[in-house]
Amino acid sequence: MSYVDDVLAKVIAKNPSEPEFHQAVTEVFETIRPVIEANEEMYKREAILERLTEPERMIKFRVPWIDDEGNVQVNMGIRVQFNNAIGPYKGGLRFHPSVNQGIIKFLGFEQIFKNSLTGLPIGGGKGGSDFDPKGKSDREIMKFCQSFMTELCKYIGADTDVPAGDIGVGGREIGFLYGQYKRIRGLYEGVLTGKGLTYGGSLARTEATGYGAMYMAQEVLKAHGDSMEGKTVVISGAGNVAIYAVEKAYQLGAKPVTCSDSTGWVYDPEGIDLEALKEIKEVNRARLTEYKKYRPNSEYHEGRGVWAIKCDVAAPCATQNELLIDDAKQLVANGCKAVVEGANMPTTLDATKYLQENGVWFVPGKAANAGGVAVSALEMSQNSERLSWTFEEVDGRLQGIMANIFRNISDAAARYDLDENYVAGANIAGFEKVVNAMLAQGVC
Repeated sequence: MSYVDDVLAKVIAKNPSEPEFHQAVTEVFETIRPVIEANEEMYKREAILERLTEPERMIKFRVPWIDDEGNVQVNMGIRVQFNNAIGPYKGGLRFHPSVNQGIIKFLGFEQIFKNSLTGLPIGGGKGGSDFDPKGKSDREIMKFCQSFMTELCKYIGADTDVPAGDIGVGGREIGFLYGQYKRIRGLYEGVLTGKGLTYGGSLARTEATGYGAMYMAQEVLKAHGDSMEGKTVVISGAGNVAIYAVEKAYQLGAKPVTCSDSTGWVYDPEGIDLEALKEIKEVNRARLTEYKKYRPNSEYHEGRGVWAIKCDVAAPCATQNELLIDDAKQLVANGCKAVVEGANMPTTLDATKYLQENGVWFVPGKAANAGGVAVSALEMSQNSERLSWTFEEVDGRLQGIMANIFRNISDAAARYDLDENYVAGANIAGFEKVVNAMLAQGVC
């Protein structure tokens, strides 16, 4: 049995009931196989794959809080500090009922390579809770966030571990978390990113992940003698990533025609009304069923269906494993040219393989959605320097980072005769940087 297969079998056996983590490790291992086989004896001796797949630290804790009725509620909190070979742990906090150890481990593992690809000095981590902010009052969310941070603050710091937002954790939650950290630790430092602009946040951070995904789509098309100009884009999701992917798609001359949430999806053949979408989701925190009130000629459908719309570019920006094999077949049949993942691992392995085998340029989340964590790292830099950069400066740096990521993943794929396999290129480029740092630092 090869070293890759041996370690993969051990990972699956040691981490039962964690299918998302198994999926993430399998996808990375299969694509870096040529790199491992070229250096198998050395990597095996140094237990590189074992060290990569075992978190350096995993903190799981109880989060008790009192709701508006005076009842005590209890949730689970978790933080996985996966790898800090190239910098402090960096990765978001997710508040959602689906959160469990396996999902946080998959996200933390992916974060190692995503952060490596940015070219910035940040390691991989992730955290969250099974707490659901939906339907909760601002006071209840504040109480939960304060309780969560009371425990988490023991393990994080500006040079140790710098969390950010993710699903269910936006500016409101980051504010409550930061206030409690400052209150307990007595430190005014860049320990969280995604902060408000009045207390150390960065311009363009809210927009960064969605903008970055569309910059990546532009780079892919440019590499094949094309551009986003005049292209039809289908986007899933209706959170920060999707909203600002819609915004940047328009700025690049494309027409985004879909969005979705947990209850249904919208198709607007004239192009998604960005201001209506922002008002529904960012101001009113409502469902997309409201969209037809703004655009009577649009279509609202219950359930799933975004990927059935004919498009040039598809951007899954909602959650993991949302784009299935049948969706991939529909995209191919409709002539889709490129898929860029705005969410973390939103495409199943069989769907990814089908898209690649049928000539669709597929860029995985660790490359395509790295814009968010890249600007988080730029926020850390601004905090350290006690400076604030302009929106244009941050956006320009973001565009440069995404272009550099595309060059690096293309070059990595080409070095192993895997031209246009951007999944392999992303994993190889991210892996090589992290492993070189691990080897230089000894067994730790």
